[in-house]
Amino acid sequence: MSYTIKDDEVDIVIAALHSELTSFMEEWRPIFSRFHIIIVKDPDLADDLKIPGGFNVNVYTKSDIDRFVGSTGAKLHFSGYSCRYFGYLMSRKKYIISVDDDCVPARDAKDLAIDAAAQHITNLSTPATPFFFNTLYDPFRPGTDFVRGYPFSLRNGVACALSCGLWLNLADFDAPTQSLKPKARSSRYVDAVLTVPTQALLPVSGVNIAFDRELIGPSLFPALRLAGEGKLRWETIEDIWCGMCAKVVCDHLGHGVKSGLPYVWRKEGGDAIESLRKEWEGVKLMEEVLPFFQSVRLPRSAVTAEDCVLEIAGMVKERLGS
Repeated sequence: MSYTIKDDEVDIVIAALHSELTSFMEEWRPIFSRFHIIIVKDPDLADDLKIPGGFNVNVYTKSDIDRFVGSTGAKLHFSGYSCRYFGYLMSRKKYIISVDDDCVPARDAKDLAIDAAAQHITNLSTPATPFFFNTLYDPFRPGTDFVRGYPFSLRNGVACALSCGLWLNLADFDAPTQSLKPKARSSRYVDAVLTVPTQALLPVSGVNIAFDRELIGPSLFPALRLAGEGKLRWETIEDIWCGMCAKVVCDHLGHGVKSGLPYVWRKEGGDAIESLRKEWEGVKLMEEVLPFFQSVRLPRSAVTAEDCVLEIAGMVKERLGS
């Protein structure tokens, strides 16, 4: 069931939250130069982007977002980290790899540079096994296989729709944990890929992901504004909401989600107090949102990601409207 993904089937989407991209792009040049690149400038970023030559790149700015999104922009935010979702909307390729501009290529346990794009492509082009857990993790990686007792009827696997990469250095902690552990760093490199079991949710980070746009593209969109004073936002955990939508859609449609390799190296950054101010409302609401997603059951009539998203939206309005 494995197949080959060609470079011209892939878009690299970069959320530009910083104007100076020269160093970032040069670090990624050996990898990114073989792909078409979409860069979305954060609408709140005032300075012009600085991008070196030699890349096949399209840049989108606030004027593009206003032109394409129009009045919908009053309900959906494509600013901050969510500007990446506008890049997904503009892509016409089957596959998208998304990397934030505070990340550079990482190195593996042998100190060799990691081609994150190649590993994401491998994850998406080999089957996932969400219906029965393989204790040797991904059985389609070289040197491994299915373990004794794994049902032969499930060994063909299903299409992998979402690949969730990890990162080294800056740990992916929420603001309260970051405040308590300001010096904690992610330094453990685990050479593994696993399929997340069906009906198990996970915190998806848009910092380093790849997905099949044709299978689940409509499920990856900015979170709606929160009710209350000032029209609060999910801010830094908007992608957590998005990831739960995507996982529910994958489970319903019979697609797989993989987590693990590839790693990127995330640079130092972020202020715990500022992050707490931005994300606290979202952190609190997770305790209500998680049971909602755990209980979502979609009808058989929902046969595409778009169908599923429309069904989820109706449930959100009814059960989480407040």
